[in-house]
Amino acid sequence: FVPMLAPLRPVLDEVDVAICHLEVPVAPEGSAPSGYPSFGAPGELVDAVAAVGYDGCSTASNHSLDRGLAGIDATLARMDRWDLGHAGTARSGEERVAAATYEVDGTTVAHLSYAYGFNGYRVPADAPWAANQIDVDRIHLDATAARQAGAEVVVVSLHWGDEYVSQPSAYQRDVAERLLPWDDIDLVVGHHAHVVQPIEVVAGTPVVWGLGNQLANQAQVPRSDGLLVEVALREGDDGRFAVSGMEAVPTWVDIAGGFRVYPASADHLDPAVGDGLRQALRASYDRTASVLATTPTWGVVLAPRP
Repeated sequence: FVPMLAPLRPVLDEVDVAICHLEVPVAPEGSAPSGYPSFGAPGELVDAVAAVGYDGCSTASNHSLDRGLAGIDATLARMDRWDLGHAGTARSGEERVAAATYEVDGTTVAHLSYAYGFNGYRVPADAPWAANQIDVDRIHLDATAARQAGAEVVVVSLHWGDEYVSQPSAYQRDVAERLLPWDDIDLVVGHHAHVVQPIEVVAGTPVVWGLGNQLANQAQVPRSDGLLVEVALREGDDGRFAVSGMEAVPTWVDIAGGFRVYPASADHLDPAVGDGLRQALRASYDRTASVLATTPTWGVVLAPRP
């Protein structure tokens, strides 16, 4: 998987903390990887996430329980092997209430993760901490607890929305409107739709509605499009941090070319790429740009076209 994700390194190397979303669990030891409808990825996927520069991932998704508690255990154990942070699924009650945290020059960034549901799988009664479901009151409590534990920045990842729809659903907007504003939440990042959705500010808080796909075997346009978002935070005179700017970097999966994920950005793309690939990246860039343009948002800039 490293060659698939390696073209993203120029983007990931620019940031202090790089967080991904890992939608599928790792197949438990002794079992074979599996695809739709109940996924189980090879552990080497997690190895690649670490190798290309990610620091951690959200893990709450509609597929969190696809391989049961054993799948959660396998996923988090593999992430622990590389000191990757993880939020959204857990192996114990203690792990569930502890936000993933990242240190940047003495500043603590906390990360929380929740999903709308689990495709009919139920969270085991004897393991209620296994996977986080979206609950506004619970998220408020968790965000405040993270802040009280020392976090200066709190990022909330939400797995939500209607698949293959490029605009936020009524459910997404309802959750965001009830969730925000909340003094202890600085940024909301969404995924699940498998297509890019816009970026907006809701009640003063930036919301990335949907990142699309990064690495996925979905060739249908625009499901091969994705988004990396570089978020800058600045400390104010009151000592609190706030988002001061965001750069949207479109990505595209070259499925025919070995599932390599390229940044569709002149600043991050290898200048030696061929004309055919560059044309495909420009087409992907234009699709993503058109989605973001539906809700122009102050402070959000688009990386230059490849």
